Amino acid sequence: MLRKIFFGAIGMLALSASPALSQNLYDPHPLAGVVDELRFGIHAHDVHHAALPFLMNEWRLNQVEDISFDVLFTSPDIDAFRWIGSPRPEVGTTINLDGQDSLLHAGLTWQLPVFDTPFYLEGTFGGAVHNGALENAAPGRKNFGCFLNFYERFGVGARLGENATATVTYEHTSNNGYCSQNDGLSNFGVRLGYKF
Repeated sequence: MLRKIFFGAIGMLALSASPALSQNLYDPHPLAGVVDELRFGIHAHDVHHAALPFLMNEWRLNQVEDISFDVLFTSPDIDAFRWIGSPRPEVGTTINLDGQDSLLHAGLTWQLPVFDTPFYLEGTFGGAVHNGALENAAPGRKNFGCFLNFYERFGVGARLGENATATVTYEHTSNNGYCSQNDGLSNFGVRLGYKF
C-alpha cells in the first residue's frame, strides 16, 4: 500500500509538471523558471543512526541498494525567501531496492559556493514520510515512531559544466525523540543533477 503511495506521489509530481511542458514543446528548457534542477542518485542504505555521524569508522557502507530522485524548484522571488538566504524548495524520494525502508521527503535546500570555484556546500531541512513501521518492525527494518519525521541532508558538490552537477550527500531522518520510538535512518551516496 505504501509503495503505491510512493509511486503515486512521483506520478502526481510528473503530472503537475505537464502544464509547463505543454507550454511550448519546441522550447529546449520548458521547465526553466519553475524547476531549477533534477537529480538522480545511488546510495548506501542505513550507514549510521546519527544525524551528524562524526565517527566515520562506525559507518556501514555494505548495502548500496537505494536510488533517489529529487526535484529542486527555483527559489521564489519573495522577501521571505531572500531573508532566509534564498533556499530552493524541493521534493524527492529515496527508494530501497531490497525491501527495506524508503522515504518521501520535502524541504528547503541552501547552497553555498566555495569561493570562486565550481565547488559548493549544501544543506537541506524538511520532513519525510516512510514506508516503515512505527514500532515492532520486522528484522532489518526501522522503528520510526512517527509517520512524519524530520529530514536533513548535507552535501559537498561540484558543477561539472553549465548544466551538470554531482553532489556527495548524507541524508538522515528521525523524530528527535518526540515519539515512543526513534530509530534514525541515514543514507550516503552521490546525486547527479541536471540544472535548467
